[in-house]
Amino acid sequence: MSGYSLINIKDMIDQLGDDKVNNIISLYSCPLNKDIEYFLHDKAIEFAKQGIAATHLVFTSYMDKPVLIGYFTLANKYIFVPKKGLSNTLKKRISKFGMRLDTGYSLATPLIAQLGKNFTNDYNKLITGDELLYMALNKVKQIQSDIGGRTVYLECEDKPKLVEFYSNHGFFNFGKRELDPDEKGRMESKYLVQMLKYLHSNDRIQTNNEVAAAIAMK
Repeated sequence: MSGYSLINIKDMIDQLGDDKVNNIISLYSCPLNKDIEYFLHDKAIEFAKQGIAATHLVFTSYMDKPVLIGYFTLANKYIFVPKKGLSNTLKKRISKFGMRLDTGYSLATPLIAQLGKNFTNDYNKLITGDELLYMALNKVKQIQSDIGGRTVYLECEDKPKLVEFYSNHGFFNFGKRELDPDEKGRMESKYLVQMLKYLHSNDRIQTNNEVAAAIAMK
């Protein structure tokens, strides 16, 4: 793998138009999570144009042509994090960025709303889940360098491998959320696990070129 290109879908829409972008993302498939596939096909363009969420498409060169290998979507989210189960260190850190309530903290934080590889033509083999999550976290760090903040939030199905994956990357489980009516049928779980990560100030923000070079060396 010689690197990647990270493209905001809104920029692509402005340059190419809805139809061409739809043709590109229609080739995306994720049999492991139909909700991720559904969002990119049916919601990503609409949400980008309305300013609800920003989807970033990840491309790489394969057989001398650019191919879509994955994507992630970021949005703003207000969440409630209960004090129960938090270490004193996390309580102190989170309290600086949220409103302290009797039983927990109310936080405004970036949400990694979607994250998934493209399984079409085995393109998923061109990138790892670690690398895709790393790109999403790096993008959050870049945003927070301008607007402030130190936390990032996500939700995932209650599957041991998924929860373990995010836990290994510093996310901690603090609660559950029941599925919305429109989410039922696309997921196996009846609820989503809520997970939060504190991004340390000494985590260096890397440029896209630096990230691409690091990935290419693996």
